[in-house]
Amino acid sequence: MLATSRDPIVAIATAPGRGAVGIVRVSGRGLAAFALALLGRDLKPREATYLPFADGAGQPIDHGLALWFPGPHSYTGEDVLELQGHGGPVVLQLLLARCLEVARSNAPTLRLARAGEFTERAFLNDKLDLAQAEAVADLIDASTEAAARGASRSLAGVFSGRVHTLRDALVNLRMLVEATLDFPEEDIDFLQKADATGQLQRLRDALAEVQAQARQGALLRDGLQVVIAGQPNAGKSSLLNALAGAELAIVTPVAGTTRDVVQQTIQIEGVPLHVIDTAGLRDSPDVDEVEKIGIERAWERIQRADAVLFLHDLSRSEGADYQAADASIAASLASTLPADVPVLHVWNKLDQAPAVAVTDAQADTLAISAKHGTGLEALRQRLLSLAGWQHAGDGLFMARERHLQALRRVGDHLDASHALLQARAEHLDLLAEELRLAQQALSEITGEFTADDLLGEIFSRFCIGK
Repeated sequence: MLATSRDPIVAIATAPGRGAVGIVRVSGRGLAAFALALLGRDLKPREATYLPFADGAGQPIDHGLALWFPGPHSYTGEDVLELQGHGGPVVLQLLLARCLEVARSNAPTLRLARAGEFTERAFLNDKLDLAQAEAVADLIDASTEAAARGASRSLAGVFSGRVHTLRDALVNLRMLVEATLDFPEEDIDFLQKADATGQLQRLRDALAEVQAQARQGALLRDGLQVVIAGQPNAGKSSLLNALAGAELAIVTPVAGTTRDVVQQTIQIEGVPLHVIDTAGLRDSPDVDEVEKIGIERAWERIQRADAVLFLHDLSRSEGADYQAADASIAASLASTLPADVPVLHVWNKLDQAPAVAVTDAQADTLAISAKHGTGLEALRQRLLSLAGWQHAGDGLFMARERHLQALRRVGDHLDASHALLQARAEHLDLLAEELRLAQQALSEITGEFTADDLLGEIFSRFCIGK
């Protein structure tokens, strides 16, 4: 649940472990007396002051910089004190303990901060909206340069600006509909004169554009779960190693070498792809108990995949037994996977069977050699295509699944509004309600309309000290 407490909070704001610099951060209302008692002198706002950080006996724990940000001109909107010292864990723990010690006589409610509580307070004090607050965590967690740049744009308010533009257009349309409802006796047809139908269509077009951008942003953040599946010795582990550029998985000619799931995140043009190597799929009396568990885990990962690379072995492709086993796997994939999960058929070992005719003209077929790297660049581009990547350029912002869901609900309500607008004389009250629900769903993105339990879930995933 979202904490309503306004107690002053303190935390170590740098990552665990040793470092050149470590930061202890304090935030709360009316902290001037506490800062004076802790440091023994007044600080100039927003100016770094070099001084000793003393313990209760007046002996220095460390020497470093103190920065004082009186509220509301601070990250959280409250008074914020930052102590920047050397980044040893013992030193930082001593500084933290000293803050709590001083607080017992100057700010007795000072307590350790929860995960994400500093950013939560920034949101509650209107320093950031919810989409910007989430971008803080996304920037910290970014796994690629493109993801970091997208998160930075969201933090700067690019995504929020798109949402506010949609909201303003939606509010204007709602005003027209409400006016028509409030003054039905007027001869003036508000909706027709104001081109309500055209306004709604332009709003739907603008929403579709934001949805497309948000899907690209969500892809940058979450990436794509790609499972490599196929019979034993098709070259799955070799393909993982080739894509990752490292020897991650053991490769031998022995069937059943891979017994468990091996995963590696790679990036292609800044898009993170989580590539998963699995045990070879087969139904044979030679399968021992350990390999059987590996096959079960393989199917579990296949069921959770965003895309499946069905790897075939060109060197065995003309064997009747091999073809029958491949057909069995294909049937199982068809019955297991949802219709929207793509299966890319990749024919490996082109170096061993160059004479075998395999065409990659079909959208779901590609021939490669994992051993020599032949066809890997085409495979990477095909993976980007499967992911839905559209090279959005420098204007891309970060987005999350909850944002996509909210935008889908907005679209559903606008679609319903379009249908009702065609029969406006009979259904204007329903039209007004659909537009209201659309605005409500849109406001959930920036936190103007958000349940406390959702806020608690979002900020609990932040790191301590942020």
